[in-house]
Amino acid sequence: MKTEAPSSEGRFAYEGLDRVIHERARLSVLTSLISRPKVVTFGQLKQLCSLTDGNLSRHLRVLENAKMVEIAKGHDRNRPQTVCRITASGRKRYLEYLSTLEQVVRDAAKGTTEPMRGLVLSRA
Repeated sequence: MKTEAPSSEGRFAYEGLDRVIHERARLSVLTSLISRPKVVTFGQLKQLCSLTDGNLSRHLRVLENAKMVEIAKGHDRNRPQTVCRITASGRKRYLEYLSTLEQVVRDAAKGTTEPMRGLVLSRA
């Protein structure tokens, strides 16, 4: 018996859930960057996202390789400073991701309004 491959047009496939963005820390970083009109320092991002230096660096590298953020290293009052900002393409991808996520929420909300007939929940 031959089985068919799952359709790429699946109603609940949510192809727009970008794997680069979908990771919690990267979602936090992008949300922090998109909600601020100017550049954000590494220290500010670290605090806003509750990440360690190494963890934030790793996630910023992934986002930078994906051309979603720009990172600039410089100096502020003779102290090294790293600043980050979301790119135009990063902003576009982030907003497309949010649109897909909103569809997930709408679909889930529809499912919770329908009665759960015949469903028996057992307690462990």
